Amino acid sequence: MQLAETTKPTRVSRAGGAVVKSILPWTIPILIIIFWQIASSIGLIDASVLPGPWAVVKTTIQSAKTGVLERNMAISLYRAVSGFIIGGLIGFILALCTGLSKTLNLLLDSSVQMLRNIPHLALIPLVIIWFGVGEASKISLVAIGVLFPIYINTYHGLRSVDPKLIEMGRSYQLSKWELFRKILLPGALPTILVGVRYALGVMWTTLIVSETIAASSGVGYMSTNAQNFMDMPTILMCIVIYAILGKISDLMAKSLENSLLQWQHNGMED
Repeated sequence: MQLAETTKPTRVSRAGGAVVKSILPWTIPILIIIFWQIASSIGLIDASVLPGPWAVVKTTIQSAKTGVLERNMAISLYRAVSGFIIGGLIGFILALCTGLSKTLNLLLDSSVQMLRNIPHLALIPLVIIWFGVGEASKISLVAIGVLFPIYINTYHGLRSVDPKLIEMGRSYQLSKWELFRKILLPGALPTILVGVRYALGVMWTTLIVSETIAASSGVGYMSTNAQNFMDMPTILMCIVIYAILGKISDLMAKSLENSLLQWQHNGMED
């Protein structure tokens, strides 16, 4: 009986703690929005400079009704996902080559590191000359931006695996594939996933810039077009959309990280 009585408050306290943890991350954004709306309503903030949240919401609803918002969001998502997959695969494969082979490391790593230090947004004029102003140029820019965070984190993860674990795997006569699958990849996975989360942020930053230069569609184009007409609610709507898309992609990456690294969390709890 005493055990049941002591267990119940513990469960309640855990449930309360879970609720607090879910609410806390949203506290500051909600307070900012409330203060922003109040300041806009009482005229503390000039609506022509910074419209209130309700004006942004009304603009979003209107754009959604006409179908303009959905169409441009779909185009932006297509560019972001395509560039992320292409750049991520290239960066991952390059990191495998340089991280697992001493010869390829000597051959490729210094060149990749040299290219990594070039700001990828500085390549915009070159990319436009090569690929024009169509989809290829925007996807290429996103791919270049994503490539290097994936590469450097995957390479670092593979190089940081405990040598004792590798020796132990060899002593058990594991094949190269088994050694990679059972020791190298699990050991490098935390660092690789950090690279994925960082690359997602670079992806959205690059997409915003690419869509504001010589574009005729996408969320960035909507923002640039609204700037020409001083349409502040639409500009803020586009900024909020990018922020929401970035947050959703980060939450997805974090969820993937938690599921793939569950063994790590279990080990810490034990």
